Amino acid sequence: MARHKEFDRQIVLEKAMETFWQYGYEGTSIQILLQAMGINRGSLYDTFGDKRSLFLEAIAHYESKVVQEAIAKLEAPDAGKAAIIEHFQGMVERLASDRTRWGCFMTNVAVELCNHDTETAHRIRQSLQRVEKAFRHALQNAQSQGDIASDADIAALACFLTCMIQGLRVMVKVDPNRQALNQIINSTLSVLDMTTRQELKNTVG
Repeated sequence: MARHKEFDRQIVLEKAMETFWQYGYEGTSIQILLQAMGINRGSLYDTFGDKRSLFLEAIAHYESKVVQEAIAKLEAPDAGKAAIIEHFQGMVERLASDRTRWGCFMTNVAVELCNHDTETAHRIRQSLQRVEKAFRHALQNAQSQGDIASDADIAALACFLTCMIQGLRVMVKVDPNRQALNQIINSTLSVLDMTTRQELKNTVG
C-alpha cells in the first residue's frame, strides 16, 4: 500500500527553490534541503528523485512563478513604452527593499553552472529568451504607437534591456543602493528616448 504524503508538494518545492536560490546548487546539501523543506530523506527521493532533479524542477517552478509574474505586464496585448518604464521602476523598488540580497535565481545559476552544465544552460537560455521576447513585444507596440523611432532595432533593444536587468540583479548583491539603481535605470531608459530624438533630428534635418 502506497504511503500517503503528509505535505503539500508545491509548498516544499517552493522551499527547495528558495534554498537553492540562497545557497546555490553546490552550496546546498541534502541535509540543508531536508531541514528547509521539512521532510525526510525518503520523501525527498520518492517525490522528487535526486538533488539534481529537484534542482531542475526548482528552476521550472521559478520560471512559472517568479519570471511569469515579472513579465506579465510586458506581455499584455497593449503593453508599450509605459509598461517597460513601469517594469524597471518596479524592479528598483523590489531590489532596493530586498534584505535577503539573494539576487536573481536564474542569474545566480547562470554564473555558477552554465559554463559546464549544458542542460542547465539550456533552461536559463530559454528563460532569458522569454524575457527578451516580452520586451520585444512591448517595444514593437511602442514603435507602432510612435513612442520610439520607426527604424529602431527592436531585437537589439530587447536584448539590451534583458542584459541590463541581469546586470542590475548582480550589482544589487554587492550594493543595493536605491539612488545608484535609479541612476542606472534612468540611463537605461534614456536609450529609448534617444532613438526617438534621433528620428526627429533626421526628419528635421
